[in-house]
Order: sequence, then C-alpha cells, then structure tokens
Amino acid sequence: MKSKLSFLVVALMAVSLTTSAQGLHFGVKGGANLTKVDGKAMSDEFNYGYQLGGFAEIGLGKKWFIQPEVMWTEYRTRTADDFEDIINNAIEGSSRKDVKLNYLAIPITLNYRLLDWFSLHAGPQFGVLLNQDKNLLENGKDAFNSGVVSFVTGAQLNFGGFHVTGRYFTNINDINSGDVDNAWKNKGFQVGVGIRIL
Repeated sequence: MKSKLSFLVVALMAVSLTTSAQGLHFGVKGGANLTKVDGKAMSDEFNYGYQLGGFAEIGLGKKWFIQPEVMWTEYRTRTADDFEDIINNAIEGSSRKDVKLNYLAIPITLNYRLLDWFSLHAGPQFGVLLNQDKNLLENGKDAFNSGVVSFVTGAQLNFGGFHVTGRYFTNINDINSGDVDNAWKNKGFQVGVGIRIL
C-alpha cells in the first residue's frame, strides 16, 4: 500500500506540472465526519470525527477539474454488545468499547461544474491507517487492515477561492484484519470548508 501511495503522489505531481498552464491552485481545508463501521459486532450508530489537510485543483478546461487531497481523517465507532460473542480472540471488556481510527486519506475526485458556483464530484479515496485501538483482540492483534480503498461522491459550492463540500463515502474493500470472521466497512458523510492559498 505504501508503494502504491508513493507512486500516486509522484503521478499527481507529474499531472500537476503538465496541466499548470490550464490552472493549478492549492489550498487548505477542514471539516467534520459522521461515520460508522458497518458489519456484525459493530454498533449501527454514526459517530462524529474530524478531517484536516490540503487540496489542489487542476483545471481541465472550463467545466472539468481534478481535485486531489491529502487529509488527516479521524473516524470514531463503537463495538456492539455482542462483540465478544462473535469475534474470535476478542478480549474481555471489548464489547461496547469506543474505537478511534486515524487515517491518512487521499481522495482524488473528478469535478464537473454545473454552474460557476456549483460542482459535482466522484472518485476513489486511498487511505492508510495510522493508529488504532490495540485493546480489542487478544495478544495485541490488529483488528483493522492498514490500507483501505473507498469510493466518494458529493457536491461542492464554490465562491471564488472559498468552497463548501458535502460528500458520501463507502469502503470498497473489507477493513477487518483477516483475523476477524466478519466483513467491516467504513461509511459515512463528510462536510468540509476549504480556501485557496495559492
């Protein structure tokens, strides 16, 4: 996963350099996540987290642009009442436990401007798990995979160099570590605000 992310960063830099004549901008953004881990032994409730990072806008003409981002993203969830009964090697006290997952997320969306101030977008999101709770499974085993691929889609309001984004995302791959017999997927909603600085 790390080699894929390195290749992705290099590819984005190359695309940025070749498209700079058509418009290249950089900015910072932040916002809130409302997410859950969908699957057996996990709570069905949504929980709040946050996201912080930066973005680029690469113009592809008047209507289209690519928007890669690099975001520190926090997802919060909770294990269900039956976690210890369903999950192999679950430790005592792991049911109804709050879990925090921090990812380095790299969404890359293709955006289409319906109006000067309104655009729609969709694309993949690649994530690397930076830290997780080690107190769910026996012997300190990881309950969650270190890499994740998601699909994101949403809309964005554009006011000059300022924008407001609303987004839905869901994992494509299973995020459990392989030691768990049930498929888990992150899914949820994100709202963010960004401003161009270059």
